[in-house]
Formats: sequence, C-alpha cells, structure tokens
Amino acid sequence: MKVLGADAFEGRAPGSPGEARTVAWLIEQYKQIGLEPAGENGGWTQRVPLQHTRVGKPDLLQVAFAKNTLPLEQTKDVYFTTGRGVDRLKIQNAPLVFVGYGVHAPERGWDDFKGVDLKGKIAVFLINDPDFDAKPDEAVAGKFGGRAMTYYGRWTYKYEEAARRGAIGALIVHDTPGAAYGWSTVIAPGGESFDIAQSGENQPVLMQGWISTPAATKVFAQAGLDLPALRVQARQASFKPVTLPQSAFLARCAG
Repeated sequence: MKVLGADAFEGRAPGSPGEARTVAWLIEQYKQIGLEPAGENGGWTQRVPLQHTRVGKPDLLQVAFAKNTLPLEQTKDVYFTTGRGVDRLKIQNAPLVFVGYGVHAPERGWDDFKGVDLKGKIAVFLINDPDFDAKPDEAVAGKFGGRAMTYYGRWTYKYEEAARRGAIGALIVHDTPGAAYGWSTVIAPGGESFDIAQSGENQPVLMQGWISTPAATKVFAQAGLDLPALRVQARQASFKPVTLPQSAFLARCAG
C-alpha cells in the first residue's frame, strides 16, 4: 500500500497514467512471486470497457405539483449522475414513487415493491436496510443483520433494482448514520462517474443519485406526506410503495 499510495501513482484513477503504472507494477509483482498470466491472448490483463460520464449544471431542476413548484439545486438539495452515454440528460414530468428501502429479498420474506409499476418514474429510496433504525421490539429487528449493512442496503443495489423495474431514475434519501458518510462525500465527484459500459436490458437508470433529508422532507410535505412517519412504516414487511400525489420531476442538463 505504501508503494501504490505514493504520489507517483497519481491516485490510480481509471484511464489515467497512474492506472497504467499501477497495472505495470502489479504485473511485475505477480511475476516475482511465480504466478503465470491467464488473461486475454496469454497476457496478464483483460479488457473491461468503461464509460466515463459527467453531468453539467442543470438548466432545469424541480418538482412540480398541482398548485406549486419546488425548485431544487444540484449539490445542495440533490446530487445525481448518469450511467448512460447520453449527450443530454432530460427527464420530463416523471412521477415520484417512495419505495421505502427498496428491498426485494424473498429469502428474508421481504418485498418493498408489491408489484408497483415504476416504468418512466423516479423511485425514491431510503439508504441502508429495513432494520437499520429498528427498535429491539420491532418485528424487523435483526432480519438484515441489524447495524451491519447487507448488499440490499447499499446505494448500488438501489440503483440496480430501480433499473430492473424500469424506473427512469433513482434518488436515495441521504442521512449520515445510514450512509456512514456525510453529504460532502456524496457530492465530492462533482457530477463525474465511471462505470462498466452496459447495453440493452442491462442499462442503468438514466438518472441516479441522492436527495438530502431536508430537501426530501420538503418535497414530501408539498405532496401532503410525512417523511419521518413513512420511514417508520418502511420498517414493516407490509409496507407498500407510495406515489407522491400529482408530483412531476423535471431535470434537464448537459451530459
């Protein structure tokens, strides 16, 4: 780690000179301990197509309701990127659907979706597992390991599940204890994203990101909903998704 953490490796970011130095150093170490190559064409490596995206400052970012509109600010209220290679990210009048923790775990007797149709909609998730904030006397306590996060609790799983169900976007309500890091960590990439290139049915959602708890609370309140109360309901196996009445999410920015 002392070698790889040195300034000469420049952070080892994908596609950078530092990455090339890292790969070359690792190959040399493998040779020295007697390993044999098993990569493509008898080499040490395998090609992995990566996709680099960067979301610019939004021209439009808001949630419209029947009688008013709530403007949102990128990095202050929300933070989102895209996993698709698009020139412009555009979402027009997509309904918001709160899916609780967004967990589908038949082996644990848990399904937050209950057959809801998410096609063309924005799925709004809570971070972590359904039992993260559970009290000892709640039925869900310990079902997902308590404070030890399972893969169902990770942001990557939330995005993947939203994509599998046809959602156009996914927003995760941020809270520092549940995420295990603060808002400053969420926004640190500055709209930039690296991911394995996907196509066809494996494509990610068009928009994926986070919404701060204060902003989410305001959005839910505009829809006549109580986010803290819904957090408690989401800890029950009987929870059903809740569509924010007459909500329309709009976002437009350069990709």
